[in-house]
Amino acid sequence: MEKELQITADGSHTLYIPAMDEHYHSVNGALQESRHIFIEAGLHAREKDFIRIVEVGFGTGLNAFLTFKDVELSQAHHIDYHTVELYPLPLDTIRTLNYGELIWPERKELFLALHEAEWNTPVSISERFTLHKIEGNSNACELPDDIDLIYFDAFAPEKQPEMWNQEIYNRLYAHTAPGGVIVTYCAKGEVRRGMQAAGFEMSRLPGPPGKRHILRGIKN
Repeated sequence: MEKELQITADGSHTLYIPAMDEHYHSVNGALQESRHIFIEAGLHAREKDFIRIVEVGFGTGLNAFLTFKDVELSQAHHIDYHTVELYPLPLDTIRTLNYGELIWPERKELFLALHEAEWNTPVSISERFTLHKIEGNSNACELPDDIDLIYFDAFAPEKQPEMWNQEIYNRLYAHTAPGGVIVTYCAKGEVRRGMQAAGFEMSRLPGPPGKRHILRGIKN
């Protein structure tokens, strides 16, 4: 599907899909949205040396790049990052995004390196970050065990309902380690109830600019 490059309120890019009337990120600020939800409410909620992450929706790679930068600068964790994407973006589209220059100008080439990494095999991006890009459907692909953190970042339920269902919530819960965390931008009641029915102890947290709430769940 055709995608249009757009600038969000914090100066960072997003992609817009006219056929779906859907953006990859919040128009109120792609960068601040991802930092707020996935880094601050997700990654920073885990205090382990080794963290296995599963991301539902690799998309532009923004969440992966923010996670990579955070661990490289903090030296606080070793990250085993699994990310699932059914429709990978072409490199020509990735090169138009300003995330490298905006987020980590001194190492901007590493943003492209995440996208150039081979699919369906582990790739060591650094001593502290191993990337597993899985080209497939999150409802059916093989998931790792002992997941410590889940970034649930599929398109909105009304745009991509097949990604928001009880089966996938149950699968993720079954593969999550005790104490594992799931975070998502979507705070809809049906999503909260579905994740809760899977076993996660759910809570609403304040959202980033333009969004009232986000969801975080814990496997206790």
